[in-house]
Amino acid sequence: MQESTIRLLVLVGYLLLLLGVGMFQGRKVKSDSDYTMGGRKIPGWAAALSERATGESAWCLVGFPGYAYAAGLVTVWVALGLAAGNIVAWWVIARKMRDQAEDVDASTYVDWAAKKHPQLNAAIRFIGAMIIVFLFTFYVEAQLIGGGKTLNAMFGIKPITGIIVTVCIIIPYTFYGGYQSVVYTDCVQSLLMIATLILGPIFAVKYIGSHPDVYAPSIGAALKMAGGSYGSWTGGAKGFAAGLMIGNAFSWFFAYLGGCPHLTVRFMSIENDKAAKQARNIGIAWTICGYAGAILLGLAGLAIFGPDQLTDAETVMPMVVMKVFPPFLGALFVTSAIAAMLSTADSMLILTASELSEDIIKPFFLKGANLTGKQSLWISRWVTLIGGLAAFALVFLLPEGLVYAIVAFAWAGLGNSFSALTLMTLFWKKFNAYGAVWTMVVGFITTMIWNYSPMEAVVSARIVGFAAAVIAAYLGSRYGETKAAELRTA
Repeated sequence: MQESTIRLLVLVGYLLLLLGVGMFQGRKVKSDSDYTMGGRKIPGWAAALSERATGESAWCLVGFPGYAYAAGLVTVWVALGLAAGNIVAWWVIARKMRDQAEDVDASTYVDWAAKKHPQLNAAIRFIGAMIIVFLFTFYVEAQLIGGGKTLNAMFGIKPITGIIVTVCIIIPYTFYGGYQSVVYTDCVQSLLMIATLILGPIFAVKYIGSHPDVYAPSIGAALKMAGGSYGSWTGGAKGFAAGLMIGNAFSWFFAYLGGCPHLTVRFMSIENDKAAKQARNIGIAWTICGYAGAILLGLAGLAIFGPDQLTDAETVMPMVVMKVFPPFLGALFVTSAIAAMLSTADSMLILTASELSEDIIKPFFLKGANLTGKQSLWISRWVTLIGGLAAFALVFLLPEGLVYAIVAFAWAGLGNSFSALTLMTLFWKKFNAYGAVWTMVVGFITTMIWNYSPMEAVVSARIVGFAAAVIAAYLGSRYGETKAAELRTA
């Protein structure tokens, strides 16, 4: 059987499995709460696997190995920032958010923030939901493009055909089953992703040691032979410049501190405290193994192919996997890249729809409409469908380069809008509604301005925006205290 036929059979089988799992889980959806947060009855193992699949996207399977292949050891600092942020999130934030979401009966992340700060409930709902909807629509669209590109690389089909295939898989089960379907399809994808990131480097190192025709006999030798900054922990930078480089790379840490609503909603949906502990342990183990594996895959590619053989560094993962595994396993593990894209696209699609439906349409446009449970559920479903089609339409309306620039900005924008809000709400008793509004507005605007200024090349917006949001949280809360005191004495 030809290798291309094997790839096609594996891909079709995998996509049909996803569709089947998603539609089966969708049968359990009976209410709006089931649709937006799985009724807060998600087992710990499922929440952890879903969070990891959603959080990593194609970044950990395609982008990060490509970064390691192109840059060498300096990649470690970004991995440390991301891993540390996720570990702190699971260890410090997850259980507390789960408990508070249950206490206030929150259906979305913004719903939780608004109910925790009821004095400015409407403002928090509108601002928070609009930031999420704006950023995530582009995120979903970018994942669709990524799916199209990967299918083009595997089979030579036109990217737009690949995008249509991706849409036809994601939208039906997300429309039907919402969060319930998304979580369990993510679990399938998460297992495939982590298998690739663990087994890929092991088989690649074995391949390097047993094949004399590779570029270098080991990863260490490849770093030396590649020369330049490959073997430098600071990318060749020294002194203050090295410190800035490390700080900018490590600053990916901040967004994980409650700044990614598509991840924090996983914490909120866990069924109980025992499940939360299980989720924490699985999430942390996945994170450590995943990032270590992503770096090793990229560096193994350097040892196999050398620094100049691949014209596109981000093809290193599929190139290594197809080289070191038999055709069936190679095709299965290359499919993990598509799995990463799908798991992020469906999660962001359902979160965007949930925020738009629960925090904009229902409270502002359908207030007092006295909807039945079935009517409310179908509104959420139709918003999900419209959001998916809008993301698909953007493929034709926006230049590809602009989309990826916005996606790069979106991580900082989300983190700086919501990380300080989450941390202050959870851990600072004097934080109030005014602080919450100021935090979101200042974090978002600062990030937008800084990210497209020349200073972004010196200090990352991920650092500046987070610092600005923390200052805004303090000043806004102090203003809120003064305002409350004036009202009491009036």
